[in-house]
Amino acid sequence: MTTAPSSLRSLSHIAIIGGGLGGLLLARMLQLRGVPFTVYEREASPTSRPQGGALDMHPETGQEALRRAGLLERFHDFARYEDQAVRSFDKYGQLQFEQLASDVERQRPEIDRGQLRALLMEKLPAGAIKWNHSFVSAKSEGETLVLDFADGCAEQAGFLVGADGARSRVRALLSDVPPIYTGTTMYELSIDDADTQHAPVGALVGRGMLSAKGDGKTLIAQRNAGAHIRVYVVLGRASRGIAETRQSLIDELHGWDDRLVDIVRAAGPTVRALPLEVLPIGHKWPRHPRMTLLGDAAHLMPPAGEGANLALLDAADLADALNSEGSRDQAIRSYEDTMIARGADAARRAMHVLENGGPQSSEH
Repeated sequence: MTTAPSSLRSLSHIAIIGGGLGGLLLARMLQLRGVPFTVYEREASPTSRPQGGALDMHPETGQEALRRAGLLERFHDFARYEDQAVRSFDKYGQLQFEQLASDVERQRPEIDRGQLRALLMEKLPAGAIKWNHSFVSAKSEGETLVLDFADGCAEQAGFLVGADGARSRVRALLSDVPPIYTGTTMYELSIDDADTQHAPVGALVGRGMLSAKGDGKTLIAQRNAGAHIRVYVVLGRASRGIAETRQSLIDELHGWDDRLVDIVRAAGPTVRALPLEVLPIGHKWPRHPRMTLLGDAAHLMPPAGEGANLALLDAADLADALNSEGSRDQAIRSYEDTMIARGADAARRAMHVLENGGPQSSEH
């Protein structure tokens, strides 16, 4: 553990809103630097809801952030290099493209989001995360921020980081720009014990990701750890909030090859709708001396293999900027300029993916 420089010491206690990947990596780096912090997470516990599918960690972003946090070796205990294969079909089941894991450079291994989140929490001190704390708002009282939570409690902090995702309440304190619905929704299902209970589906999906496109729709199946397969049906909709069931999603794939439809049939009955929302590319906000954002709270974009990686690198860069000698304002300005420009580049690529056939599954 190192001693915090003057720029960090002047921040006093740092409050991190959101116990997702970016918030937790920032917490880990602040811990290493001896900076007092607390993570406030609205979920009741680490296991109160599903954490989503697998993520591919990029060497220049996600893995680099983990290295700087001293967690890269631990990451390799979970990394699945064998699950980088990609297979693409048309709606008739004709193979259009295949890349075997053995043909992929071993640079972007997969890890389940839940595994990565648990890894980031492993070494944090007891009490560093306050669960069941739904952030509402914050107000300045001199050099202190008073944070209000839904249960009526209040906390104090010297600096506030919004790592609270797409519907960030911290962002609402800095910007009046709301997320915009793209007209596309991903419907998520899951298959347990696929290789035993649904062997033909497990074999078709293989070691990695399967996608199929047709009729303006996309089917994605993504292998996770433990013979678990995450399934997504991606549909464009003129309006949101349509109640979808497994059967209605099967009906959407009428006329598709039975082997592909069987992937949805094999899934459990629970369907989770994930409307794809975005912030304007290059979204900025007036600088605030005691608040900033990272990850989806700052640069929400469609899933295209970038979001989780960017959140981790944002967190690492914010910790490093705050750890540099100099003024607090200079540190935040440097971080935000870099993060916003990087997020804008990634958002352009992600929008291109969405506009040319739909999102990728290994993300968000």
